[in-house]
Amino acid sequence: MATLPSKPPETGKHMTKIWKETGFVDSDIWVTETEERTAGEGEKALLPLEAFLEAVADTNDIGLGVLVAPADDVKKLEPHLDRIALIAVAFPAFNDGRGFSHATLLRERLAYTGELRAVGDVLIDQVPLMLRTGFDSFAVTNPVAQRRLAENCLTGVAQRYQPTARESQAVDGFSWRRLGSTGA
Repeated sequence: MATLPSKPPETGKHMTKIWKETGFVDSDIWVTETEERTAGEGEKALLPLEAFLEAVADTNDIGLGVLVAPADDVKKLEPHLDRIALIAVAFPAFNDGRGFSHATLLRERLAYTGELRAVGDVLIDQVPLMLRTGFDSFAVTNPVAQRRLAENCLTGVAQRYQPTARESQAVDGFSWRRLGSTGA
């Protein structure tokens, strides 16, 4: 199994630095489509929520991704979640926490199992909390956070007051069960 590079890859014209729990990945095939830029060969389209909803009416393509803005209603995605490979949640500012709510809603209530990416101004201290709410990957624009991720300097979370979206994580010796699951 190949190991991921420990430092962020150099960015080219369309390359984004993507971090996953094991390190930075070399490249990203997802392109945020705009009027000026569309996905090319070997790339996949990441569409804003409303554009995705318009496009999904015309296609059964499961290669589409969705970019969710803080004010978007992610419940609109529910009938399409099985066809979405990536949901990127925008964090335009580190102090805008609506993306945490989007992640919790997508993972816990809507049972989304695809890749969930935090995009934007994410601080290094937020990453462990984002992992707990279900984010899988990060397109971080904050240079300090990028450097700290490259150095593998994640902070721990000593006090936890909410359950986690990841069933595999135990909180203080107690495993939380997912919302809607059965059992004691």
